[in-house]
Amino acid sequence: METEKIISEYFAHVPESIFEKAKSIKVLITDIDGVMTDGGIIYDDLGTEHKKFNVKDGLIVQHLRKAKILVGAITGRTSPVVENRCEELKFDFHYHGIKDKGKKLAEVLETMEVALEEVAYIGDDLNDLPILCNVGLAISPADALPYVRMHAQYISPLSGGKGVFREVADILLHSKGHLIPLIESLAHKES
Repeated sequence: METEKIISEYFAHVPESIFEKAKSIKVLITDIDGVMTDGGIIYDDLGTEHKKFNVKDGLIVQHLRKAKILVGAITGRTSPVVENRCEELKFDFHYHGIKDKGKKLAEVLETMEVALEEVAYIGDDLNDLPILCNVGLAISPADALPYVRMHAQYISPLSGGKGVFREVADILLHSKGHLIPLIESLAHKES
């Protein structure tokens, strides 16, 4: 009962309509820069690129996959750091250096036999609009550009790199009845 109370408080700001939309989601796709990172890029003296990811975002991917929710990324930049992170998290698919994200999404969905209404997408910038405006559940971080946020069905109170991907994953899992049993099974697991 305590878990249900905590979850209720955790999601108090999320409209019920978002949970309704989340029930039909089969694929969660995310942008990377500005969603899974804060959008910053650090280059060291040797020109090596560095990014900071939120570890909580990564931990939930395995549980999404167990719940039969595919996880992918479509990002506009090509970065070995990002490619390594997507591989480490075992994303079902990830595409980098994509200039036309809407076209890439159509290609991806054609091979999966998944409808646009069954896709959730998290994006924060102009190149995300062709996807955000067409999927079943469109999400933006709190710090997405205002003209991008206006096309989101849900705006997370969290900024990019601060756990927005995790919050969305938790919403999806909860909408399908998986989150509370997951928490309780792990909390009561014998050591």
